Amino acid sequence: MEGTIYSLIPALLMLVLVLLTKRVLLSLGIGIILGALFIHDFNLLGTINEIWVVFYQIFYTTDGLNVGNLLLLGFLLLLGIMTAFLSASGGSRAFGEYMIRRVKTRTGAQVMTAFLGIIIFIDDYFNALAVGQIARPLTDRHKISRAKLAYFIDSTSAPVTVLSPISSWGAYIIGVLGSLFVANGITDLQPLEAFVKMIPLNFYAIGALILVFFTAYLKMDIGPMRKHENRAIEKGELMDPDEKNVPGDLGEVFEPHKNGKLYHLLVPIIVLVVGTVGAMIITGIQASTDATLLAIFANTNVNLSLFIGGVLAVVLALAFHLLQDKPKANGFKIVAEGAKTMLPAIYILLLAWMIGSIIDTLGTGDYLAQLVERASIDSALLPFLFFIIAGLMALATGTSWGTFGIMLPIAAEITVITDVSLLLPALAAVLAGSVFGDHCSPISDTTILSSTGAGSNHIVHVITQLPYAFIAATIGGISYLVIGFTGNIILALLLALVLLIAVSFFIHFINKTKSSTI
Repeated sequence: MEGTIYSLIPALLMLVLVLLTKRVLLSLGIGIILGALFIHDFNLLGTINEIWVVFYQIFYTTDGLNVGNLLLLGFLLLLGIMTAFLSASGGSRAFGEYMIRRVKTRTGAQVMTAFLGIIIFIDDYFNALAVGQIARPLTDRHKISRAKLAYFIDSTSAPVTVLSPISSWGAYIIGVLGSLFVANGITDLQPLEAFVKMIPLNFYAIGALILVFFTAYLKMDIGPMRKHENRAIEKGELMDPDEKNVPGDLGEVFEPHKNGKLYHLLVPIIVLVVGTVGAMIITGIQASTDATLLAIFANTNVNLSLFIGGVLAVVLALAFHLLQDKPKANGFKIVAEGAKTMLPAIYILLLAWMIGSIIDTLGTGDYLAQLVERASIDSALLPFLFFIIAGLMALATGTSWGTFGIMLPIAAEITVITDVSLLLPALAAVLAGSVFGDHCSPISDTTILSSTGAGSNHIVHVITQLPYAFIAATIGGISYLVIGFTGNIILALLLALVLLIAVSFFIHFINKTKSSTI
């Protein structure tokens, strides 16, 4: 069943179950079992062995320990511990009180969160987790739902990193472009030059970023998000009271220290940022023969850097706790409770990695790619179709980078043969579609980490983000049709902006009308 239409079934079933039941672990588990059954033609022993193999390979491969995965899991635990220390020390409360005196509106708190998401553009993992730690005390004080915070985090993290050449994503993409140009005999275009020219063609990423600010300014609470925001405003409940085991949320576990200071939160977070970025630069230099800025970010060890930054931040937060007068919480309890808050996110991430491996073995992505290669279609439709296929692939597999690796070579090969003028629009459409699918996928690691950083229920985040993702994707799809048939970048960009403004103000008007009639 590998590489056939049947390879789509486990991923589709998993996605349907997630949306219908909202039980992500159950849905992922069923998808894993069904996929393993498909791989081994329903042989029970082979299925059990496949599930065991994909599980232990998360931790150990033929090359030894899977250090990257272990470091990321370790960083999640460290983040939970750091969050617990920031809460118990009273630092989070002090920061919330300080910021609420300066950022006096809910709109201001949301805009600040969006700006933080754009400023921290180095890496999507780092963005998703760091922005949540900085913004959450402020958004909590302004009664902004955790679902809304997760949306702001997720819709700025991947879009800003895919648009920035100085980021882990940008460096990776530039490296892929270099090999593609050599393979297809493209000599009049340099990889960095191509990446920069593709930035205004990445309509989904640009649209998603702009939509975040419209959502903040125009109070665009649509679909399920409206319910969560209304509950937060009217009842002060940032999450559904029935939600249990929310990743990254401590609830009322600790009573904050009454003498908590602003620096109890700010200094550990600054150390986390500086330590992580510093480690990224150092590991990038060590792994590069040519220590240019792009080479450094192309070769940096992100997971190791996150772990180093996490260790430094936790050690400092622990020191602040020990120096406090009569701390209310025991240090060992803080560590245990902080680590415990991250277990739901770790469970989801482990199962997401497992089903990703199963889907890769089934050749789901390869099958979708073959559909494009075999189709005989008008070349003007290529950017639009690559956007759609990349979106479906990232949705099913939960990985943007994996989709880049499969679809960018196919897009380059097809456009060079059919219409080379559409090369950059087609490549940009792959990048845009990959981010769109990533935003919609419950098994995307970036989506999982965004809900973790926000302290939001994971499936609630996925469901509440979908309407915003589809708005940006619909406008992006129309823009790719325009550029395919006209080749005019300015026309496509202007149309996207006009549509985005029109849709945003229409939704704002509808919401305002509903509010006035209640």
